[in-house]
Amino acid sequence: MAIVGENSSSFLNLPEEHGPFHIIGDVHGCFNELQALMHLLDYTIHFNEAQQRYQVSAPGGHKLIFVGDLVDRGPDSPNVLRLVMDMVAAGQAFCVTGNHDDKLYRMLLGHKVQVRHGLELTVTQLAAYDKAFHTRVKNFISGLPHHLMLDEGRLIVAHAGLEERLHGISSRGVRELCLYGPVSGEKDEKGLPIRLDWAAEYCGKAIVVYGHTPVFEPSWRNNTINLDTGCVFGGRLTALTYPEQHLTYVDAYKTYADPVRPFLQRPVSSFS
Repeated sequence: MAIVGENSSSFLNLPEEHGPFHIIGDVHGCFNELQALMHLLDYTIHFNEAQQRYQVSAPGGHKLIFVGDLVDRGPDSPNVLRLVMDMVAAGQAFCVTGNHDDKLYRMLLGHKVQVRHGLELTVTQLAAYDKAFHTRVKNFISGLPHHLMLDEGRLIVAHAGLEERLHGISSRGVRELCLYGPVSGEKDEKGLPIRLDWAAEYCGKAIVVYGHTPVFEPSWRNNTINLDTGCVFGGRLTALTYPEQHLTYVDAYKTYADPVRPFLQRPVSSFS
């Protein structure tokens, strides 16, 4: 195992980790849907009251991988964080940093950030937790890589994706691309950066799994797949089984937030 870089400006190279994996898209505080998806994938989840920790049993040697954006907008970001932190600590899961996770981290450091786009909900939810939990969250996010290289480089996981020439590179610029994706430098009518479709021209041999931008349903494009199916916006929470490339989902229990960019109702899906 090789960790390259410093703290959250690193990537994590795990060539010996061949899977099988369940890779889960942006959770955004949708804890009940996360539990339901994990149960559908045959995980058992138990909360140990005495230790205040989640204990998880995984099916058939599978490990979970989270594509980031664990927090904000949804109803229970703290328990999403606790479950993921406990699984990572137990060696049962990996996680990359999402832009929402990074913003929470900067806020916990005391930096001045704009408390909006769902961060205000996470702040309110975390107020019920003690300082030790806040410190644990801060340390956890600090140690997350911006992208993962797995299965001898055959699998790349980054929150907003990453083009082939940058796989395995650690720099501030690569980290920004992993968290936010490439942009044109212009803004749309809502004042938001216009994102570039990097996957349209991807021609790498490694599979790249990512999230960040909600889609109606995931589809393979040039050996890449976006697993953010907008659960927090009333869509679905989706998992990809690797290496089999099977998709599993649960529908959102409700619409928790309105997207900044339009996220229209999904057509009837063809995956299960």
